[in-house]
Amino acid sequence: MVMPRNLAWRTKPWSKFACRRSFSASSRSLAEEVRIIEVAARDGLQNEKKTIPLATKIELIRRLAQTGVRDIEAGSFVAPKWVPQMANSAEILNHILGHPPPTRHAIAYNFLVPNIKGLQNFLKASDEAQSPNAEPSPNTASNEPNPPPTPPSSPKPDQEEPAPITSSQDPNEMPSDTSGRDHPIEPAKSSAPSFSTEVSLFTAATEAFSRANTNCTIAESLERCKPIVSLAKSRNIRVRGYVSVALGCPYEGPDVSPSKVAEITATLLEMGVDEVSVADTTGMGTAPRTQELLKALSAAGIASQDLALHFHDTYGQALVNTVVGLEHGIRTFDSSVGGLGGCPYSKGATGNVATEDLVYCLHSLGVQTGINLERMAEIGVWISSELGRANDSRAGKALLAKLSS
Repeated sequence: MVMPRNLAWRTKPWSKFACRRSFSASSRSLAEEVRIIEVAARDGLQNEKKTIPLATKIELIRRLAQTGVRDIEAGSFVAPKWVPQMANSAEILNHILGHPPPTRHAIAYNFLVPNIKGLQNFLKASDEAQSPNAEPSPNTASNEPNPPPTPPSSPKPDQEEPAPITSSQDPNEMPSDTSGRDHPIEPAKSSAPSFSTEVSLFTAATEAFSRANTNCTIAESLERCKPIVSLAKSRNIRVRGYVSVALGCPYEGPDVSPSKVAEITATLLEMGVDEVSVADTTGMGTAPRTQELLKALSAAGIASQDLALHFHDTYGQALVNTVVGLEHGIRTFDSSVGGLGGCPYSKGATGNVATEDLVYCLHSLGVQTGINLERMAEIGVWISSELGRANDSRAGKALLAKLSS
């Protein structure tokens, strides 16, 4: 029996993993781990007008790798004429492969590939860097434990449904677990390399944004994704997907169809995408609409462990929406140190939710992240200074002010 296309995705293999999950903030010993994807080096920098030196980007990645974060967006293989800031992503990849930042845990470095040409360029750069005849890449990052502020100018198991999150903690009290050290996440005990590389691709939840961003319809965008996934999988490369403007579009407004987002997400998972980050690109999302979207995704049989949430803080709702995500079993969130970011195709959209703010919020709820908040806050101050812009992390600034007093 051939199942209609609009029903077939409801019964795909991942649906058997859709389960009831639990979340407790009443006791740190019962708290779950949340995975944070640090996007500053790609999504955070791509919209900056000032050209950022290669050494600064590499130093940013090196410092982030020392915080305990396990996933870092490092660059984008997009045509430089569209996003000039990402023009040296091949050099960043070459550097990571030749001089991976020393860490106590494995890190996945992600590179955006908007089309099959982008993936081919990623694979070419990767193969050349790992070739026996390849010249060693210059070590442009500092090896000092506390490098100078300015770098050189050159260059899934079953669980029960989560209960509502509550906390008896004083909101004005500094959480004792500001660095993640109360609940350290142990390094994986294996002989695997200390890092890996993976790719991400994207599509949009509205036709208007899809045309503005990729000059094609949603359906055409999804068709373009298929060969990317196929080629990546043939090389055993993990693939992450993004669904942009899932909670508001700069062209079509805030009322984006949750069922449409669910259908697009399911289509990506059907292709073989390993994880889909549902993105509030404009920051228009609110708690009720985030809840409605997550219910639609769950009703479609999409497991929470196959999802991530990506919030921008344009209207100050990112942390509220994050808590809604936690209550619906989401355990992976994207963020950017210092609140860096914005979207070239979404006027008025401010930066991603600041990693420091997100980590502070999660730690106050008793959630493990493995991230050293103090180190992350110091990076937020440093990179904001390097870019000549304000540091948008309220928690980061407050923490450092308290520590220096």
